[in-house]
Amino acid sequence: MITETSCPTASFALLARGKAVLRAAELLLPILARGERIDARCLRLTMQTAFGASDADGSWDWKTAYEACEVAAVLFLAKYGPAMIKVSHGLPSAMLPMVAKIAALLPSHTRRSLESQSFQQFSTPLPLALAVAAAAQVTSADRVLEPSAGTGSLAVFAELAGGSLLLNELAASRAALLDLVFPALNVTRFDAAQIDDHLDAACVPSVVLMNSPFSATANVDRPLADTTLRHVSSALARLGDGGRLVAITSAGFAPDNPTWTDAFVCLQERGRLVFSAAIDGDVYARQGTTTTTRLLVIDKQPAPDPRVFPQSAGMAPDVRTLFGWITALVPPQLPMSGRFVAHVDASADRRPRDRRVLASPCSSPSPMSFEPAGCELAYELVNDVPAEGPRLTDALYEAYQLQSIRIPGAQPHPTKLVQSAAMASVAPPKPSYRPHLLPALMADGVLSDAQLESIIYAGEAHAGFLAGVWTVDETFDQVRAVSEDAEGEVRFRRGWFLGDGTGAGKGRQVAGILLDNWLKGRRRAIWVSKSDKLIEDAQRDWAALGMERLLVTPLSRFRQGTPIRLDEAILFTTYATLRTDEKAEKLSRVRQIVDWVGRDFDGVIIFDESHAMQNAAGNKGDRGEQAASQQGRAGLRLQHALPNARIVYVSATGATTVHNLAYAQRLGLWGGADFPFATRADFVAAIEEGGVAAMEVMARDLKALGLYAARSLSFEGIEYELLEHRLTDEQVRIYDAYAEAFAVIHNNLEAAMRAANITGATGTLNAQAKSAARSACESAKQRFFGHLLTSMKTPTLINAIKRDLEAGHAAVIQIVSTGEALMERRLAEIPTEDWGDVQVDITPREYVLDYLAHSFPVQLYEPFTDGEGNLLSRPVYRDGQPVESREAVARRDQMIEHLASLAPVPGALDQIVQRFGTDEVAEVTGRSRRIIRIRDRMAVETRTASANLAEAAAFMDDQKRILVFSDAGGTGRSYHAELSAKNKRLRVHYLLEPGWKADAAIQGLGRTNRTNQAQPPLFRPIATDVKAEKRFLSTIARRLDTLGAITRGQRQTGGQELFRPEDNLESPHARDALRQLYGLLARGQVGSCSLQRFEQATGLKLTDENGLRDELPPITTFLNRLLALTIELQNILFTVFEQLLAARIEGAIASGTYDAGLETLRAESFVVKERRTIYTHPATSAETHLVTIVQRDRNRPMPLNEALERLLQRRAVPLRNTRSGRAAIQVPAPSWLLDDGEIEPRVHLIGPMGRRTLPLAKLVEHDWGETDREQFKAAWSAELASIPEFATTTIYLVTGLLLPIWKRLPQESTRVYRLQTDAGERIIGRKVPLGWFTAVSTEAPALAPEHAFTALLHEGCVLDLQEGLQLRRARVMGVNRIELSGFSDSLRDCLRAYGLLGEIISWKLRMFVPTDASGPTILAKVLERFPIADVRGRERP
Repeated sequence: MITETSCPTASFALLARGKAVLRAAELLLPILARGERIDARCLRLTMQTAFGASDADGSWDWKTAYEACEVAAVLFLAKYGPAMIKVSHGLPSAMLPMVAKIAALLPSHTRRSLESQSFQQFSTPLPLALAVAAAAQVTSADRVLEPSAGTGSLAVFAELAGGSLLLNELAASRAALLDLVFPALNVTRFDAAQIDDHLDAACVPSVVLMNSPFSATANVDRPLADTTLRHVSSALARLGDGGRLVAITSAGFAPDNPTWTDAFVCLQERGRLVFSAAIDGDVYARQGTTTTTRLLVIDKQPAPDPRVFPQSAGMAPDVRTLFGWITALVPPQLPMSGRFVAHVDASADRRPRDRRVLASPCSSPSPMSFEPAGCELAYELVNDVPAEGPRLTDALYEAYQLQSIRIPGAQPHPTKLVQSAAMASVAPPKPSYRPHLLPALMADGVLSDAQLESIIYAGEAHAGFLAGVWTVDETFDQVRAVSEDAEGEVRFRRGWFLGDGTGAGKGRQVAGILLDNWLKGRRRAIWVSKSDKLIEDAQRDWAALGMERLLVTPLSRFRQGTPIRLDEAILFTTYATLRTDEKAEKLSRVRQIVDWVGRDFDGVIIFDESHAMQNAAGNKGDRGEQAASQQGRAGLRLQHALPNARIVYVSATGATTVHNLAYAQRLGLWGGADFPFATRADFVAAIEEGGVAAMEVMARDLKALGLYAARSLSFEGIEYELLEHRLTDEQVRIYDAYAEAFAVIHNNLEAAMRAANITGATGTLNAQAKSAARSACESAKQRFFGHLLTSMKTPTLINAIKRDLEAGHAAVIQIVSTGEALMERRLAEIPTEDWGDVQVDITPREYVLDYLAHSFPVQLYEPFTDGEGNLLSRPVYRDGQPVESREAVARRDQMIEHLASLAPVPGALDQIVQRFGTDEVAEVTGRSRRIIRIRDRMAVETRTASANLAEAAAFMDDQKRILVFSDAGGTGRSYHAELSAKNKRLRVHYLLEPGWKADAAIQGLGRTNRTNQAQPPLFRPIATDVKAEKRFLSTIARRLDTLGAITRGQRQTGGQELFRPEDNLESPHARDALRQLYGLLARGQVGSCSLQRFEQATGLKLTDENGLRDELPPITTFLNRLLALTIELQNILFTVFEQLLAARIEGAIASGTYDAGLETLRAESFVVKERRTIYTHPATSAETHLVTIVQRDRNRPMPLNEALERLLQRRAVPLRNTRSGRAAIQVPAPSWLLDDGEIEPRVHLIGPMGRRTLPLAKLVEHDWGETDREQFKAAWSAELASIPEFATTTIYLVTGLLLPIWKRLPQESTRVYRLQTDAGERIIGRKVPLGWFTAVSTEAPALAPEHAFTALLHEGCVLDLQEGLQLRRARVMGVNRIELSGFSDSLRDCLRAYGLLGEIISWKLRMFVPTDASGPTILAKVLERFPIADVRGRERP
């Protein structure tokens, strides 16, 4: 049996060690054969002989010596075992005394090694190993797996019984030894806790013998409670049906232990526990431990009732007793059933190495130079304070008019323009810049007055530079603030933002800005846009100003790495091209452009559709850091590389969140002295803390600084009509079926992550893998239910379109998804010759099946402990290929089979095209192929690259009356009833699928409402009566709030009145209401939905051992899980949630804390009593004012006769207050649902001057009681007589620029108001309390920088500065210095740029003002940025 054959997988050192141990075992074998005991002296001499060295030399240790003894016993049994079996007549119980005698000859294990402790290597005592083999009833027909084979003690008895062996051992030294002891076998080296996932599918044992570690796990430095369970579960999964598993485990691993009861229930769903007995610790005494153990026998056949377990036989004091129990209680083996598992040999995906071909340089001739003659544009400055202006209204928009200038001879815009009421309350500064244009452009109305205004303010902004001095590194990625005398310092020219809405002629304005600079001699410019197809629009707008259209030249004409050979041109490129990085010796596209214009370039760069650069600086989200977008980074690099360039950002939807404004670096919102934000992160944090109100202020301030314009086409005449689809009974049944299927997916997802070791008994082992798995599942679910709902409401859309066509209208349908990716995957599976007659379903169901097939977590992970002692897990690979968890794979395959049997629902786009036909439907999407109906069959139709242009032209020419467009057709296109088009029919614009991108949704709505239209469109959003659809409306409504705030200065304008504020379910009030709902669920107070039903249906856990958990699922998670609930359960939960939300909003309104955005104040009179300037912007001289306003309101009490009429109403009760004598009318009010689930009845108390609401139970507490009619009349009349005709109050508003002093404003309330004074002046600002007004009114200390320097250094004064900074004298190393404290990390570079010195003292960065001659100058810079708030004397020591 023993040979010198080496194992090819073992390393040389391990093989040498194994051979030495084997030599020692062979020397010990004769001693055992003679029946002599092996003592310590004998063992030491044997080991020294075998290894050629002593243990003192470190060549071997005593654990290795014990292994040699165990191997000697295995060799003994292999040699003499057949004879022993023959003597005992094949009875294991008769063989037991002989085996026990051999075991007694071996030495006791009194010493351990690090490896033995780490892997809990306590080999099975020989008598117990015999008992395990007896319980297994191994025969020659069996294939026996030992997952943790150790030194072969269990394996040798299985071999003696005739079984064929499958051995596995993770410990490298023992595996190498087993290779020598069992040379005919290929010993595998896998983690036995994942044995099922690692072994080849063809390796199916009929018996498993195991003595696995009880709590030790590979790569983990701490005990894990579920180690035994994972070993047993994996081995049981590998065992063939009808096979038997016999395991030695810890004594506590038993079904009657409550800790493991549920685990055994799960095990019995696959295998039946037939025997269990505890074993006294003395059995293991000679192995170096006295731990009590347990013998388990499990047959691979599901138990009839998994919750019923056999009674434990008890605690066996010795192996002989255990043998008796095994003989009496262990049943015969089951007949072994076959199991076939397909084996797939997946080969690695090998990609050919890229070959890079160096492009040869080529020269391109410039278009013919055009030398027009321009002249300076004349305009006049005006004051924006009309003597008698129009009165304020509650409208969101006001007609747009020039506020600070007047342009003689300029034509008004051809279509009425509007701006938000908030932006209308702010006037831009008075400019001085004079642009150059062609005279005919103004006279002929080619450029309107509003468009000319944009050209003026763009030039005004470009005339200045941002505050501060900077350096840019060679990669153009890093920008750092430096002092003015630093080497390579640059200053950035200020940029300008054009935020006009769709249809306002942004392209024409951009062309005007380019023309102005062209006529001033700047003959090179860059125009970056979203799509290369938009170059036609750019050339059209440029040519409309009388210029040569071919001067707009595509960058694509010049291969990457070649020079751009154009003397003068407007270089047109896309963001996708701009982001192309360096390839070998080919320069990046950014450097190619920079080399063309030169680093000192002062021409124009247009970032059209600039929102394409969003996330330019990365973001930190709920799932960690989000990397910066490549397009955004490329845009920033171009701006960094060309600091002198004139930047223009152009977007109607500049940003849906403040994070996405990172690309707009040239507005100077951070990093300079204009605003109190040292870094972009500082700016984002401040604006996010201020909420939507701060975003509104930002847009208005940018306009006040002359850096931003945001006009829109008038919405006058546009009608809105919500079209609701009510699900049919059949659709409800289908929806519920998919909801139940997703509940199964959720449960299987958690089980799969446990099986794959992504999670474990201790919690999460691989947070990244868990997050990715859940994210993929939630993403697939949202996509699926979004598409499902869209498909379900399409029949209502089709019926509505039929009516539109009959009425002579044209239908425009806005969608987001086309299903192209899925269709392409399905078509790839069908031979092209069969495309003429295809049978394939491209339905929403395919998204789920695709997720399960490609994204469901089946990759196996193994636990390990990192260098800091954290228990984690990592992916497992074998031969470079990922190992899959077989349990996870099985769960996935079952779900695919189940979902494939559910009824499909056709996709929306295919329903429309196949219902009306391609002759009637113009499709403007990104699909290159589609499946269409040709008579009675379905065929694949290929769409050319120009198909979208042809389809749009067919619609505008009235050849087709239905147009469907997706995001691919939603930018820069026009589908409106244009005056010059044949199709002037009323556009009925259906918003079928709003999607997740608020900016894309609004861009799409602008396709049918544009300049020069015969009639405005009818907007029809389509919704269903499914409560969970609010999940999609909520996200877009929230983003529209911030979109409106950032781009229009007023949140309500974002949705253009298509969405209600109540649709935003991600507000603070909604979060509070959700927590209330969780509390009601935990207390069982939500109707037909118990806590258990909620947790089972959603997979969310709300409680722990302490009650309601502190960390509850957020609103987004709740809304996502709501999608996968049945319609009935959705209605139950959402009804309660909406009631709670309504109560929260009503309470906020009543308390005056509800932030509704811009609010209009109305009164009989508003008079400005005082106006003080508290801040002046250094660059534009724009001011911030503190305005004191006297508000005079006419009191309009309810007359007595009206009060008496109210008393005649049903349930009206006359009340009188016994303490004050006042009268009131009690009428019912909506009841409130309290936090504890109780219903609180409430009433309204109507008095002469208004109404208030009280709980019914508190009327007596507030001295209110029912009274008769006469007493009521007397009390009411008395109160009327005491009310004056007018009430006068004083309010304080901070108006003008707010962002530069944002950190100084009170943060307890950010509400913004507007009003119109008696003089006609419109004022908009933040209301501040009297305390803040008083503090600001106190004169700030005036101290010249040189006097401040002296006061600090020589007099020991302390200067408190704005924003929490402080200057004081500090003694450092025996020298007096001036220290600045209280600064944040974001200010570090800025302060160094001022000239302050930074030193790390005691591991802390400290900043000092130099005390030499430069000190007063540097101090002046600090005090200019952070004015003195207070001067205090300092106590001297």
